[in-house]
Formats: sequence, C-alpha cells, structure tokens
Amino acid sequence: MNTLEALLKKRLDDRTEMGLLRTLRHNDPHLIDFTSNDYLGLARSTTLAERIHEHVGPSQPNGATGSRLLSGNSPQHEAVEKKLAHLFKSESALLFGSGYNANLAVLSALPQRGDTILYDELSHASLKDGARLSLAKRLNFKHNDLHDLASKLKHAQGQVFIVVESIYSMDGDQCPLAELVDLAEKHHAIVVLDEAHSTGVVGLDGSGLAVSLGLEDRIGVRVYTFGKAMGLHGACVAGSKTLMHYIVNFSRPFIYTTAMPLQQVAAIDCAFDYLKENIQLQQVLREKISLYVKAVEGLAERTISHSAIQTLIVPGNDNIRRVAGQLQGKGYDVRPILSPTVPAGLERLRICLHTYNTGEQILGLTEELKKLSSPE
Repeated sequence: MNTLEALLKKRLDDRTEMGLLRTLRHNDPHLIDFTSNDYLGLARSTTLAERIHEHVGPSQPNGATGSRLLSGNSPQHEAVEKKLAHLFKSESALLFGSGYNANLAVLSALPQRGDTILYDELSHASLKDGARLSLAKRLNFKHNDLHDLASKLKHAQGQVFIVVESIYSMDGDQCPLAELVDLAEKHHAIVVLDEAHSTGVVGLDGSGLAVSLGLEDRIGVRVYTFGKAMGLHGACVAGSKTLMHYIVNFSRPFIYTTAMPLQQVAAIDCAFDYLKENIQLQQVLREKISLYVKAVEGLAERTISHSAIQTLIVPGNDNIRRVAGQLQGKGYDVRPILSPTVPAGLERLRICLHTYNTGEQILGLTEELKKLSSPE
C-alpha cells in the first residue's frame, strides 16, 4: 500500500470506528419524502420542466465554455441578473453556480486583514469556510443571541461583518433580522445575509425574508440559493452595483469559475415565472407546516420552528440512527443528523415538509413520532 492510500485508509478507519463514516445512498422512491429541500415541489414539477425545455431550445451550446470574464458571459446571464435584482429589490445581482460558491465568493473577498467577522454559531459550513479564506479575525456568537453579539461587537476591530441566515438549516428557526440590523447599524457593521432556506417560500414572488420585512436597503450583502425551494441549482448575490463590480474584480471564486451554462440560466428564469403564477404554493406550504406543528406541540423533544424545517432531538448518534431506521421502516424518508454536524447531545431528526406531502402523510408521521420510545 502506497503512502497516500495508507494515509487515507487510516483516516477512514478512524471515522468508521467513531461511527461517523458517510456513504452515498439512493433515495428510495417507495418512501414518503420528508427529507429533501424541495419545499414547494418545483423540482418535481413536470409543467416547469416542459417550460424550461421549451425556453432553452435546441441551439444552445452544451456549456458556458469559460468564466464570465472570458467566454462565459452572455446577454441571457445579464438579463436574468437584471430580473433577479428587480425581484430582490437590489441595484444589481450576480449569478453563481451554487450557494456554497456564492458564500465563498463574498466572505473570502470582502473582509480584509484587520477586520472582524462575527457569525452565528449555527451558520452553514459555506459561510464558515468563506470566513476562513479571508484574512479577517473570526468569532462566533451564540445562536440568535443579540446580547452575545452586542458584547462581541464592543470588542471587534476594523470593519465588522455580521454573518447570519434567514432560516437556519438544522433548527429551522428564523433570524431576529430586524433587531439584528438595528444593532449592526449602531456599530456601523455590514450584514451578510444567507437567504438559502427563505428563497421562494417567503416574501412577494419568493423574494425572501429581508424583502418581506422591508430591510433590503439596510443589508449590505444578500445571497439567494436556487437549489432549495426553487428546485434547481445555482445562486446569486444581490446588492449594490458597486458590490458586484467589486466581486467581479476581487473574488477568486467568481473570477476563476466556469460560468453557469445557459440551460441553467433559462431554468432560473422559468422557475421564478412559474412561482409567480403559482404563488399559492407558499400558502399551501404554510398550511402543511401549521398542520404538523399543531400535531406535535406536545412533544418536548422538538425544537420550535415555523418553517418547512422541523426537528426532533434524540441524543446520541446510535439512538438517532435507530429512530430514523424505525421511521423508514414505516415508510417515511426521514434522515438522522449526527454529531459533529450538530453538537454532541443535539443529534436529531431533520424533517422537511413539502406542498406535496398530504395531510394524511403528515399526521401519519406525527403519530409515529409520538410513539417513538425514549432513547436509552
């Protein structure tokens, strides 16, 4: 065995011994989906798929052929960016291949040496990785705790960037955004807001939490992801024209990445049109969430959430695997979230609700959750 193979095998064996080895698996089509991020059902919409196919047509190249600064730019990219800027009530918008890449692009380029990044402790890995790529000092603050944030703001150096999410992917709870923006302005801090799990499901035409609260002009950087409720792939950064010009000039994840292909640009265009025409899907989802929340309100182990992301805490990796397996055996596709993805002792079921989950399916799942035995 060569040196590389020995090194990799040792690390994989260590992870296996800790019970943390990850493996790829196929979705079982016979299970009821309570795990995907397809909250509004757009990923499975045949009507949307047909529209995208018609919109793309047969004459588009298979790939973008280069970065946006070389051969990858097009009138279609710029037209959709203009449309997204209008939707998100910003001066400008810039497309990215994924929300992960967009977060890397922003946080690796904006904060500089001597600055400070304060991020919510439950921020997504892409936000933490982007912060690591910067030369700024990094500090987390307790989840949604504005008192802890305020205490850290008093000691922060240089330009301060506050990094938060609209809706958090592991707890499903909402950022106290209005109060946080007030606090940020008192300290002249710049807010970076990841709208991944609010895009599509919150706000006029799916414009997200900031727009729904009328805060768009008070938040310096917003990132919208299209791989969740919009049922696609890709993302955009929304903000001022100066911000986009800066990213184009200084952000390595933008400069050195092949541009989004025209097929995906067209898909984004069609998906937002489709959502606008079927905006009642937001209300349908809210009704499914209300049904679930009412049914589980007596469960002490659940975290409080009014979003499509619901959780049930079952401490211990072995325990949560066992419980998830029991639910899958009953026909419900619910996945365990293990530590260290979440802190030890806060292992959980992550339950995602969708417009296509029937009331019978939701109530069936909640009955199984109530019957689950307490972990040993």
